[in-house]
Amino acid sequence: MEQGFFRVVSRAGFLDLLRRFPAVDAQRLPISRAFGRVLAEDVAAPEDLPLADRSCMDGFAVRAADLFGAGEGSPVQLARVADVAVEAFPEFTLAPGQCAWIPTGGCLPAGADAVIMVEFSEALAAGTVEMRKAVAPGENVMRRGEDAKSGEPALRAGTRLRAQEIGLLAALGVTEAAVSARPRAVILSTGDEVRPVEARIGPGQVRDVNSHALSCLIEEAGGEPKARGIVADELDALVAAIKAALAESDLVLLSGGSSVGVRDLTMQALGRFPDSEVLAHGVAMSPGKPTILARVGGKPFLGLPGQIASAQVVMLVLGRPLVRHLCGDRAAFDELLRPMRRAELSRNLASKHGREDYVRVRLESRPGRPPLAVPVLGKSGLLRTLLDCQGLIAVPADLEGLYAGSEVDVWLI
Repeated sequence: MEQGFFRVVSRAGFLDLLRRFPAVDAQRLPISRAFGRVLAEDVAAPEDLPLADRSCMDGFAVRAADLFGAGEGSPVQLARVADVAVEAFPEFTLAPGQCAWIPTGGCLPAGADAVIMVEFSEALAAGTVEMRKAVAPGENVMRRGEDAKSGEPALRAGTRLRAQEIGLLAALGVTEAAVSARPRAVILSTGDEVRPVEARIGPGQVRDVNSHALSCLIEEAGGEPKARGIVADELDALVAAIKAALAESDLVLLSGGSSVGVRDLTMQALGRFPDSEVLAHGVAMSPGKPTILARVGGKPFLGLPGQIASAQVVMLVLGRPLVRHLCGDRAAFDELLRPMRRAELSRNLASKHGREDYVRVRLESRPGRPPLAVPVLGKSGLLRTLLDCQGLIAVPADLEGLYAGSEVDVWLI
């Protein structure tokens, strides 16, 4: 095989390739176990939510037309004819000139179309209430079906179930939902110099950091990590390890063995699989140029750099969106949903034209001003650059750097 990278794509092009892989199969789970999962199909509302017009405030149910022109200097008096109980539907109808006390969550009686907050009312003698504010129809009222309409989708497929979505399902009486299973991601570490974390090591040897760090990032993205240990720099051993990993996974990640060198055997190993296709060997980003993307047996195979800091940055930028995509998350690649912080760059920052450069930064607070983004520079093999940073800034591929004082968006990690 010729030495050198081929099929080098842009970071955006790499993400487009990731989108080609289908989500994993669905399973039905009770909503008590569905937090963080992604809906595999629409959930139709079995009933209206709320079931009736309900008050958002403690106050009085009124006909909005009765309070037209009401104010501090021109109060309106209405007859208090009833009190609404929060747990029962009122069996009476409000006539013009009448009102009824209503608690938060109480159902509006027929004839009422608004609620005036208790703060703008004053009880007078003989069951009369003085109102000192005009209200519009629908004011302080949750309309029937405003949260969900019976028979219509309450939540769409591809929605990640957060606490608020689980709350909506509970409110609708939905006890279980079809969600994507957690994609199984097998992690292989390669290198004759790599040792288990419990091993005593000597000069030239390193402990297996990537299996553990990548497992955390996979789990955080909604996947099920399966670290399968260290594979020696030997072609047959690597082929056997990849074959075993494919048999028990939806995604295989291999750290190390993706760059160009005598011991980098990943490309040769992939060539041993007749149903494999290399989609990209190299991505125009730094760190991460050696990254490999292949399809093997229909499953994604991601070859990550062996350097620990590089592997984690690539996993954040490319790997984590892939895991979320396999979960069925339709927003997996939406960068607008990244936690971002606007900051000011502390120093000039050089970058190589033609690649997207991800620079680790720490944030320094400045009262009354945007925080300062201070680049944390260091070798790709140093963990300290990740420990000391709070985020990443991306230098676009069409720039040769950024100037001190530039406003930058910091991706918090």
